[in-house]
Amino acid sequence: MKRPTIADLARAAGVSVPTVNRILGGSASVRPATIQRVRDAAEEIGFYGLGAIDARRKEAKPRYRLAFLLQQSSRELYQLFAQKIREAASQRRDEHIEPIIEFVDLLEPENIAARLRALGEDTDAVAIIAADHPLIAQAIQGLKVDGKPVVTYITDQSAPDRAGYVGTDNWKLGRTAAWFIAQTTQGPGRIAVFIGNHRYQCQDVADASFRSYIREKAGHLTVEDSRLTHEEAREAHRMVSGLLAEGDDLVGIYIAGGGISGVLQALREAPEEKRRSVRLVCRDIGPETRKGLAEGLITAALCHPLEQTSSQLVQTMIDAIGQKGSSTVLQRTVPFEIVTPESV
Repeated sequence: MKRPTIADLARAAGVSVPTVNRILGGSASVRPATIQRVRDAAEEIGFYGLGAIDARRKEAKPRYRLAFLLQQSSRELYQLFAQKIREAASQRRDEHIEPIIEFVDLLEPENIAARLRALGEDTDAVAIIAADHPLIAQAIQGLKVDGKPVVTYITDQSAPDRAGYVGTDNWKLGRTAAWFIAQTTQGPGRIAVFIGNHRYQCQDVADASFRSYIREKAGHLTVEDSRLTHEEAREAHRMVSGLLAEGDDLVGIYIAGGGISGVLQALREAPEEKRRSVRLVCRDIGPETRKGLAEGLITAALCHPLEQTSSQLVQTMIDAIGQKGSSTVLQRTVPFEIVTPESV
């Protein structure tokens, strides 16, 4: 059987013979997408120079160092975020992505701002999860001046110089949480709301919309003032234990931030009658949340789809690099997933 020629490959790929020669010779620039098309055609027709095309494809890929500043290395959820980011970076076909992932355990704004600036020094773009604060906004502004875009992830920042945001619609998320509790309780009762920090925009917006739904649709329920967990499980455990000991009218708990393991521990320690009378809705899903769902302690978890969110985050960072100097903020909303005990 006659060996396929360069002309055969050009026809199969829908490109010119000079384009194929440039790819094989590596002497001129060719778009990565074109190289990939020629490579796929070469494999299909059995072209002898597949190895050379593969080498050229690797050389032609743009290379990016992307930094990701996550929180609390001790929390399994953030470790899961990191894993999905690495997977999303490795699955890119048209670029070579080197993900630089760091965790920040000291959540003071000064520390986060300093870590953000340090990460921006030798990377092309930075993604950050952090409470909104002027010091962090200053760091974002400084990085923009240096040509380093910052994309917020999961929770947004008010900084006007941020390059983009990737996350869920937190207004819809809060109202959905309220719907679950209203639909699964009977009669009047109290609902406790826990947030990590008032400066987490995602939590504050969800808190406001949760209350909006209850006022509009479930006036027989009373939503108490939000309680701060500071993202600490021990603090959440202490407060929930106290609430359960106060009386028998607690019918719902909405935890919009961290501390779910402490909430679940308090429920496990409570008498079964009290435990079964409380509907618990939380955010995002990790091993502890899955266990709580399997036990029937959690009514619903409203979650970021981690694969889709991580893939969208990497794409948004690349897009932001490509539009350096632009004042446009890239807003990428990812629909949240609803996980119940029957679907986990």
